[in-house]
Amino acid sequence: MPASTVTSRSDGPRSVGIDFGTTNSVIALADDAGGAELVEFAAPGGPGSVFRSALCFWQEEGVPGGLAHEAGPWAISEFLEFPQGSRFLQSFKSVAANPAFEQATLFEKRLRFEELGQVFLKHLVAHAGDALRALPERVVVGRPVRYVGSRPDEALARTRYDAMFKLLGRQVHYVYEPIGAAFSFASRLTEPATLLVADFGGGTSDFSIVRVNAPGTARRCEPLGSAGIGIAGDRFDYRIMDHLVLPLLGKGGTYRSFDKVLEIPPGHFADFGDWSRLAMMRNRRTLEQLAKLKHGATDPAAIDRMIAVVEHELGFGLYEAVGRLKRALSGADHGAFHFESEALTISADVSRDEFESWIAPDLQRIGETVDGALAQAGLRADEIDHVFLTGGSSLIPAVRDLFEQRFGDGRIATGNELTSIAHGLALIGQSPDLDEWVAAESA
Repeated sequence: MPASTVTSRSDGPRSVGIDFGTTNSVIALADDAGGAELVEFAAPGGPGSVFRSALCFWQEEGVPGGLAHEAGPWAISEFLEFPQGSRFLQSFKSVAANPAFEQATLFEKRLRFEELGQVFLKHLVAHAGDALRALPERVVVGRPVRYVGSRPDEALARTRYDAMFKLLGRQVHYVYEPIGAAFSFASRLTEPATLLVADFGGGTSDFSIVRVNAPGTARRCEPLGSAGIGIAGDRFDYRIMDHLVLPLLGKGGTYRSFDKVLEIPPGHFADFGDWSRLAMMRNRRTLEQLAKLKHGATDPAAIDRMIAVVEHELGFGLYEAVGRLKRALSGADHGAFHFESEALTISADVSRDEFESWIAPDLQRIGETVDGALAQAGLRADEIDHVFLTGGSSLIPAVRDLFEQRFGDGRIATGNELTSIAHGLALIGQSPDLDEWVAAESA
């Protein structure tokens, strides 16, 4: 959909909130009456308000540049129909602040982050149909408090976001994602309160503390402190992959080099935790390296399985199985991991205790980040009236336990885990003091 078809209007929504997420994206529209409604997107299985942050590319004659593409659930459908003839990318938001990521190689073309983002936005808008045919002047986009990566470059991420959202033809206001969730939760409150919002996305866990004033107050919300860490749902997924799947693909194994027996380099397996590398592993050079590794491996069958994952594009299916297990363990003490294909079958029973032991180091760092947000706000845990948990990983019992231990069960609230950020961002777009909510640019 060309950007020129997104036009202005004065008789419709006043603002739009866009939650461009690592795993899912959501859009909401707000009007002068003070309400906000979620946008529904077309999808192969029927319309819905949650749009998967995924892209699929394939070669096709007659298409400009010879490269066709789709996004969201349509990308998944295209990939599943012809996996070996396509390139599937997900969680690409996670490389926004990574200077080492320059471009994704897609057949004969190379696309930068902002180009991937514009492809995604075009499809996102197109599948929204009439709802986004005319775009409000006020566009509020969520951003993490802290981007993914050991040394994220926030200025680079801002530059890439600006280039991506330039497609919309509007000035874009960036607001911390948990602040959006705070506005959404504040719309339920009828009395003043101090609120901590914990937003667990795919790539980051972000925390904001907000003072919510009484309804009708000139300024309903006041920010007190924020903190974030690049650990969230994707990291939890990788913990399952690392403990359950990668040992079957050779991790921890050895290979012979002349007269020495050496551990297989961990770099081969690091690729399974980064979409920008996993999606690109099916190339001649990598497959030649794996074939050489197999020749010297003490367990060549394990490397054979790894080659099968790469050659047959099994990464998506493996991570879908990981997601099913994670969701199962949120509701039961045990869950079944099962993945089956012509090239590889894996089955295992996993206990919640096992999973929680795998993610324990991550939970500790998340807890330290929450404490940092409290310190920045100058508050003790007992001075927080409500704790609002949002995002898919907020459903993990060990994550909830972390907050119950600090704040008590009675102050924990949940709901609208995947849509609250976009809803709140749209409400912020109505604010007369919108500029005061905009995230400060890094120096």
